[in-house]
Amino acid sequence: MQHSEGKFTGVRNATIYRQAWLPDGDVKAVLLIVHGLGEHSGRYMNVVNHFVPLGYAVYALDHLGHGKSDGTREYVERFSDFTDTLTIFYRMVAGWQPGKPIFLLGHSMGGLIATTYLLDHQADFRGAIISAPALVAGASVSPVTIALGKLAAVLAPKLGVLALDVNGISRDPAVVQAYVADPLNFHGKTTARLAAEMLKAMQRVAAEVGTITLPFIVVQGSADRLVDPAGAQMLYDKAGAQDKTIKIYDGLYHEVFNEPERDQVLADVAAWVDAHMV
Repeated sequence: MQHSEGKFTGVRNATIYRQAWLPDGDVKAVLLIVHGLGEHSGRYMNVVNHFVPLGYAVYALDHLGHGKSDGTREYVERFSDFTDTLTIFYRMVAGWQPGKPIFLLGHSMGGLIATTYLLDHQADFRGAIISAPALVAGASVSPVTIALGKLAAVLAPKLGVLALDVNGISRDPAVVQAYVADPLNFHGKTTARLAAEMLKAMQRVAAEVGTITLPFIVVQGSADRLVDPAGAQMLYDKAGAQDKTIKIYDGLYHEVFNEPERDQVLADVAAWVDAHMV
């Protein structure tokens, strides 16, 4: 396996960190990883270590305001700051791997970014893997909280409003401990502006998801406390794709690739991707 890293200029002239893992032999396809809220691209080594030996090249970036990239932590002016930066990175990856099929993999907020991105760019991909997508606000977020968040997004856009429950990441204590100890993860509260922009993106996906015809698989833990599993079901039920698959893993928490049952989840995803190579 060959690892490389570098930087490129994203939206608002921000310096964006990116990295890649390539097989020693021929590349048969590409995975483009879109990570979740508060984390970074280096947290997907279980995916990397499973797919690269199978002949896949894996590329990932740290979003604006995340990891080793520029920007106020967990803050964007517009949700399109994520998708526009992803467009720049996609074009770089496609240039590095001309003619190779590319699969988009998005997790959590990255699942929201990826799904939003597919509304405009699905023709660029062979298929998509969407993991525990943040596609609905969830029953725990009251209308009053949403209204106050929208107001804060205008009056105090960088105000921290929501904190992540790290214990909901995985049932594996080592994963939780590693997350807490990782200085590249953000351990504060999500800004009001980003929370409001995520809600807008959720609304757009809900309105337009029927236009997604790209083959996809969505994977979701049934015991996820960080996003509402109803979002994964909504994506599966309402997407216009004829070729779509959903895997709900009983009892698993949010990060299905970092759960004790990760090998089964990764094997299911790999089998799906392999079946969609042509």
